[in-house]
Amino acid sequence: MVLRQGLGILFGLLGTALLLRVLGPKEYGLYAASLGLYTYLLGLGQWGIGAYLVRREGEEGVRPFQQGLSLMLLLGTATALFGILLLPLLGRWVGLEGFMPVALALFLGLPFSLLSLPFTAYLERSLEYAGLARVELLGQVLYYLLALPLALGGLGVWAPVLGFWGQTIFTFLGLWWLSRIPFRWRWDLKEVQSMLRYGLGFSSSLWVWQLRSLVNPLIVGRYLGAEAVGQVQLSIRLVETLAFIKGVSWRLSMPAFARLQGDRRRLAQAIAEAAEVQVLLVGLPLLAFSFLGPWVIPVLFGPAWMPVVTLFPFVALGYLLNSIFNMHSSALYVLRRNFEVTVFHVVHVFLFAGTAWLLVGSSLGPLGYGWAEVVALGSYFVIYRETVKAVGPLDHSVALTWSFALGLALFWPFMAPLALLPFLALALSRSRKRLWEVSASLWSGLRGGRILGG
Repeated sequence: MVLRQGLGILFGLLGTALLLRVLGPKEYGLYAASLGLYTYLLGLGQWGIGAYLVRREGEEGVRPFQQGLSLMLLLGTATALFGILLLPLLGRWVGLEGFMPVALALFLGLPFSLLSLPFTAYLERSLEYAGLARVELLGQVLYYLLALPLALGGLGVWAPVLGFWGQTIFTFLGLWWLSRIPFRWRWDLKEVQSMLRYGLGFSSSLWVWQLRSLVNPLIVGRYLGAEAVGQVQLSIRLVETLAFIKGVSWRLSMPAFARLQGDRRRLAQAIAEAAEVQVLLVGLPLLAFSFLGPWVIPVLFGPAWMPVVTLFPFVALGYLLNSIFNMHSSALYVLRRNFEVTVFHVVHVFLFAGTAWLLVGSSLGPLGYGWAEVVALGSYFVIYRETVKAVGPLDHSVALTWSFALGLALFWPFMAPLALLPFLALALSRSRKRLWEVSASLWSGLRGGRILGG
């Protein structure tokens, strides 16, 4: 899975660079606005069923997964219909020319994407990660093999749409073939109720957090148009690619924290140590790109994408701070304090979306989105306070020192050389000593192949 993610990132960056050079910000922005809404609907329709199937106890075999397929067929159809019924309202709100047919084409793919979840859950439960990785990587390759020639042929925004459909259908059929689960309608009311009950508790807070993905299409798109949507989306894409270890660490943290939930002191120590590791693994690649971006972006994507250089540090700062505090949400999920995580998500989305609403339409333009990321950082006090209540005091002095140094250095194009002064904080005795300890631990784990196991 790590190899697949690494290859996927490399291939995805190269493919995206070629595709965006051909499409330009406006055409890509139209696709990105539609894809953002599709992504939110996809998260809404999942309902935690995949997680339930992976973690369930009891009966093995294909019957529970067939039940999952039956339920996802209904949820996928209902989610697609819900999105299609909303399209006239969304189209009037966004006001982008050509938006509705592109969004409709993507929404029709929701049933296939959601039906793939039980197949994926079966393969993960069976530890068939190699086969799963192959299907996902080949699907990504197929996307670019379709989208790039079609874009060069002049199809514009429909090139990535057709690439999306090729990837969606290939992934669906590939996972079905690999899992070999026969389609058969099953409806055990008790099992369905158990799935939905678990999914509601698991997914409700995630649904709130995923509202972040609507800010770009619904606010940036409405006030600034498709070109700005494309620029914001590329900034997000670059940051998510460079910070991919954040998502991997979050998945690994839950089983690790689950082992320590009976010892709150050790759990608090683990949260603090994980936050320090996250800051380094997420912050250093982001900082490296902030230095290289002014030269890399025009070469890879073309001069039309230069506004991304200005927006990148703001988005990167938001992800850098999130790398500390997503360890808190992971611990609270383990301790079954879902409501506290939901409250944090509500506060964060309110600050983020509210600030974007006020600033994007002003003279700041796309930078209003970036400043909204900065204002939303205040919400992390909520998750910190709830975690301290649950596990006791947390020592984040080192992690916050590093994040302050790395975060301010991201803005070197605006403040150089003043932005580099916080690195003097790393020379403080405690911070310097801890930096060596964490670096030595990571190197030892990589050399011994124990990062995932440790």
